Amino acid sequence: MTAAPIRVMLYSHDAQGLGHLRRNLALAHHLAQGLPSLTGAPVTGMVITGLAPGEGFDLPEGFDWLVLPGVAKGADGYEPRRLGVSRTELGLMRSSLLDAALSSFAPDLLIVDRHPYGVRQELRDPLRSLKRRHPRAKVVLGLREVLDTPDALAREWSALGSTELLRELVDHVWVYGDPAVHDLVDTGEAPTGLIDRIRFTGYLAHGRSEAEAQVEPYTTPFVLTTAGGGSDGYDLLLAAAAMKPPIGHEHVVVTGPQLSDEEFLSIAAAGGSRTLVRRTWPGMSRHVADASAVISMGGYNTICEILSTSTPALIVPREVPRLEQLIRARGLEQAGAVDLMRSQDVDSSALGAWAASMVGRQVSRAHLDLDGLAAVPRLARELLRGPRLIEGRVA
Repeated sequence: MTAAPIRVMLYSHDAQGLGHLRRNLALAHHLAQGLPSLTGAPVTGMVITGLAPGEGFDLPEGFDWLVLPGVAKGADGYEPRRLGVSRTELGLMRSSLLDAALSSFAPDLLIVDRHPYGVRQELRDPLRSLKRRHPRAKVVLGLREVLDTPDALAREWSALGSTELLRELVDHVWVYGDPAVHDLVDTGEAPTGLIDRIRFTGYLAHGRSEAEAQVEPYTTPFVLTTAGGGSDGYDLLLAAAAMKPPIGHEHVVVTGPQLSDEEFLSIAAAGGSRTLVRRTWPGMSRHVADASAVISMGGYNTICEILSTSTPALIVPREVPRLEQLIRARGLEQAGAVDLMRSQDVDSSALGAWAASMVGRQVSRAHLDLDGLAAVPRLARELLRGPRLIEGRVA
């Protein structure tokens, strides 16, 4: 008798950048790959996102997308990305869609990225309904290893309201990092009502390429500059494009798909004959590994791609509107994993000098816990122990 599939859903609001979606997609691939051997059951699932997935976003077998009407960060908070409706209408629409999906799909495991109740608490009532209708469903809050300053997080967690309700709805908290580098419990960033449910997974580093398109290697030695989704990387990208690549190397600048057309053209115009500027480059994990050196902002996913390699890396963290990237870069610099340059010190000469000094070198990061993607299926199996009630049958 074939075991009933384990049903998995992964939610992210995706208001800014691609980081939440990329993280959940990597998790989906490793759950689909790892859980069957641990449980004897296949996996099927849905990735819930507020972005229409583009090139290079491949789902694992048995998974599908649920794309919600998009939200974007505006000056006064979250607002509709495209729809001509009010914030209230959009929130009700998204919450209703989430409720219908959770109710009908009845996941055994729901992983919520970063915000336990989603945008403007759109997920709170659907979670309550899920727990009422399917009490065996397990809900995991997934957190980056660095969030922000403790004061900022205290305000954020307080705004969620009842700690008792939060504990009713969230079964585990998975922190995607190495506490030896940064421990958000010690720093005061963790939600106090859920500290006893925290599990550190390690960085989601090794194995990320399995969630990416397979690509041909770049045949010429090159230095790589990337700014993730690109929505806030213009200054770094412009300075990098204008730098002189190291002798014998080309320079590939990947702006990200969310950079405006005007900004992209400006960056492309700044590059010389040995600099190639492109919006996207599928298979980024492979390219980071193949590069002679990498210049990057300090977003979580790009950092994980870097940590899984021995490629020298210079991190230029964003410092507004939150200090997450600076905190991450400082911790990794102290651990000997990356170099750090503050944004006020960035210019083409400084970037070029760093790159020229790094090509031909390698950086060992073996002392870090980089196996979070392998740990997550084991943590999921721990959480799902016991019978699962699916479509009226015990599986």
